[in-house]
Amino acid sequence: MIGSLGLLRRLLAARSGVAAVEFAMSLPVLLTAGLFGTETANLAVVHMRVGQLAVQIADNAARIGDTSQLSAHKIYESDIDDLMLGSNIQAGKLGLFDHGRVIISSLEVVPGTADKQYIHWQRCKGTKHVNSAYGAEGAGLTGTLNGMGPPGEEVQAVQGDAVIYVEVTYDYQPLMTDMFTRSGPVHATAAFNVRDSRDLSQIYQRDPTVPDPVLGCAAFNSF
Repeated sequence: MIGSLGLLRRLLAARSGVAAVEFAMSLPVLLTAGLFGTETANLAVVHMRVGQLAVQIADNAARIGDTSQLSAHKIYESDIDDLMLGSNIQAGKLGLFDHGRVIISSLEVVPGTADKQYIHWQRCKGTKHVNSAYGAEGAGLTGTLNGMGPPGEEVQAVQGDAVIYVEVTYDYQPLMTDMFTRSGPVHATAAFNVRDSRDLSQIYQRDPTVPDPVLGCAAFNSF
């Protein structure tokens, strides 16, 4: 009994050792803060990458077409197919079309009117079930379409020209857990005027006998 009491006194008086208990108690807080910071940083990077992809797709879509100097440039379904394929490669590990959707719209003026806006054609790619916030192909022909963009900040086309408007929606894929990033899908838009004189009548097929795939918006698929 005396030996036990002496040992207890020595333990109570001891001032050396390790902070194992304190570390164990603080570890959950440190781990949670680290995970939150990592996921938040990754979410910010994904927002930036999706925004850059939207700009790149819209810019490239405004440039595609043949290079004839004798007539207005024609665009082909194969051009849009290549554009979508390139954006998928550029997106890399994001898996843009596996977890999201790209919608390309050509905003133009209704033929025979001064400035009535409508979506002449629209092409889509991706598995996410989401539609354009401004309507499907043909929107504006029978109703009022002020343009495309946030209310009060809509972009509009002018006669004989077109605006390529791109909407990208992507479901964020967390690194570890989504408990820190439940903020909904990442969404980005971009708009560019077509660069050169473009044949706005239609999208052509390079070989009508062996037509290239048409990326219509009724399908929800990836590559």
